[in-house]
Amino acid sequence: MIHPTPAAPGWLEISTSAPPVAHEALNAFLFDLGCQGVVLTESPQPRLKGYLAAPFDTRSLQTQLEFFIKDLQTIFPEIRSLQWTLTEIETEDWARNWKQFFKPDKITARLMVVPVWEPVPPDPPEWIIKMDPGPAFGTGQHATTRMCLAALETAPLKPRGTVLDVGTGSGILAVYAAKLGAGRVLALDNDPEALAWAEKNIELNQVTDRITLSEQPLDQVTDCFPLVVANLIMGTILELAPFFAPRLEPDGRLILSGLLRDQAAEVETVMKAQGLVLEKTKQQDEWVCLIFKRPEALA
Repeated sequence: MIHPTPAAPGWLEISTSAPPVAHEALNAFLFDLGCQGVVLTESPQPRLKGYLAAPFDTRSLQTQLEFFIKDLQTIFPEIRSLQWTLTEIETEDWARNWKQFFKPDKITARLMVVPVWEPVPPDPPEWIIKMDPGPAFGTGQHATTRMCLAALETAPLKPRGTVLDVGTGSGILAVYAAKLGAGRVLALDNDPEALAWAEKNIELNQVTDRITLSEQPLDQVTDCFPLVVANLIMGTILELAPFFAPRLEPDGRLILSGLLRDQAAEVETVMKAQGLVLEKTKQQDEWVCLIFKRPEALA
């Protein structure tokens, strides 16, 4: 059900709550509508908020939302109803509404992510990543990103080793891999806009000499890497499953996330069929991060 709230013109905030399994589909839909940014808030309950610039046709938008809900329910039957709130906000409130969700955030004992518009707090940890997230996924706030960042810290990456980041988004994982000592990171994404924001974040963190951005599909990558990381949705992970193991060096590690707990078993089965061995599982809330190892000889 949609509950429009009239207010001053400028921007339209489109807000909805839904089970985590539908977040990626909702995120993509909001961008397809033309939203300039989408944020996920966690308190008091998870909500996705998209921001659409004026002019907008509220009646037409309501129709699109209603059709989308029906389509979404055919994919995710557990979603019986979605409630949307449409709130018009003044132009001068836009930056405040968008940026209020991003504050300096200590991800691990060694890492803090700091939005570019915020000062670095006193007594920071060993590593600081400055971020201008734009509309790209990967600010460090989401559980899957946090687990991938933590997994990078414990990955057996040799000094000046190489890393492959599949679906780099904002570039946050590639940036941290470079800061942790990777000599070369190949960061892939099929979205030109995501690559543009990733480039900005790579420049902000002064690691441009070690990260290569590319729209090259994974199946066309010919190099092998001791470490591959992919924070993607399950459907994309399963689609790319045959190409992960061939990109890993013997004894290499594959870090996978973007997965819900009830999706882990299926992904593990598929990866085992590719000859990989599950080494570790990380969990945070309803999300998981799976770390696989490639044996010296593939099964």
